[in-house]
Amino acid sequence: MQTHFSLEQLQDPVLADANGILRACVHCGFCTATCPTYVLLGDELDSPRGRIYLIKQMLEENRPATESDAKHIDRCLSCLSCMTTCPSGVNYMHLIDTARVHVEETFDRPGPERMLRNLLAAVMPRPGLFRHLMSAAGLAKPFAPLFERLGLKRIAAALALTPLSLPREMTGRPGHYPAEGVEKGKAVLLRGCVQSVLDPGINAATIRLLNRFGWSVTVTEGESCCGSLPHHMGKEDAALAYARRTIDQWTAENPDVIVITSSGCGTTIKDYGHMFRLDPVYAEKAKAVAAKARDISELLAMLDLPEGKGGLRVTYHSACSLQHGQQLKTGPQALLRRAGFEVTDVPEAQICCGSAGTYNILQPDISQRLRDRKLANIASTDPQVIAAGNLGCMTQLAQKSGVPVVHTVELLDWAYGGPPPPQLDQAKTNAH
Repeated sequence: MQTHFSLEQLQDPVLADANGILRACVHCGFCTATCPTYVLLGDELDSPRGRIYLIKQMLEENRPATESDAKHIDRCLSCLSCMTTCPSGVNYMHLIDTARVHVEETFDRPGPERMLRNLLAAVMPRPGLFRHLMSAAGLAKPFAPLFERLGLKRIAAALALTPLSLPREMTGRPGHYPAEGVEKGKAVLLRGCVQSVLDPGINAATIRLLNRFGWSVTVTEGESCCGSLPHHMGKEDAALAYARRTIDQWTAENPDVIVITSSGCGTTIKDYGHMFRLDPVYAEKAKAVAAKARDISELLAMLDLPEGKGGLRVTYHSACSLQHGQQLKTGPQALLRRAGFEVTDVPEAQICCGSAGTYNILQPDISQRLRDRKLANIASTDPQVIAAGNLGCMTQLAQKSGVPVVHTVELLDWAYGGPPPPQLDQAKTNAH
């Protein structure tokens, strides 16, 4: 793609990076075939290629984002399926991140929308505040249909995602969890913000499983959000502040590996080197942290786990942040098969389920259409349980799924001697 940035503009390293990405695009349109919003809506501006044109115009002309710019950029899920498809290696992830910052800084959103986005960005990364909000939202959950009829779709969507009660789990809280037997390695585990409130059992299963196979695990006290949530809303200062705090915690701990059980967070953490490339204080520390970051499936694949007797028929939903963001396409399925599960992939696996961080709240209509499409594809495989490696996907699918939705690591922990995932017990209870 031909660009026309001035020499003065190209002195800005952010614009220089954007210029290089834009020039890599050859307009081929392969990305449109796997872009969820284009597949649903058929609008060129809701395809990666169309958004690239919008971003080019905004940045070249150095103008504020318009309402149309914001609408089409906001509709992007950042699923990154386009990057898997692109034959030219266009780094759409970095380009859409730059565009989101530009929209956030230059577009004056309507008051209610601005308030909702600010609320989500302020509360979700803080586990204590988020727990209080979820407790209050649980009381209002029965009124979700009323909010839907009143046209308050975002509030209705948020309430629909809210659990009626919050689980409590001691394992996984800040502390040191020693290995059983001879220690083979030291891991730091991302506690996380939303996941530590909504489903702390995921990290508990991870700790049990790693301890059982000789790894000690530490959950640091001062870490909360990796910065992913505000980052994808264009709130870059807040995102970097959260990330710096996390980087400091993990640098001081100096583990062999940083383990992440929420793949959306993992994609961001592995990109810390780029996010902090212009920060003279954090550039090297961020790069070192990113180099140690591993999705839990990556670490488990290194451990050469024994064969197990899982026994269930599992449909594996590959989160976009795993298959596209981190290019981890087959490892989790291989782990489940080795543990004794019968594993099937989802038809149209490359298409997003519609979760995408806060997307299922901010873009509920598109999100729900994608969820229903994904669940129809999953149902065609007749699973006993759905496995996924990202809490956002799990929460999204569990809204309307007729079978339990469980994190991959919980199934593996169970297969190798841990307790059964609570979702399986609940499903049996509901069936009687």
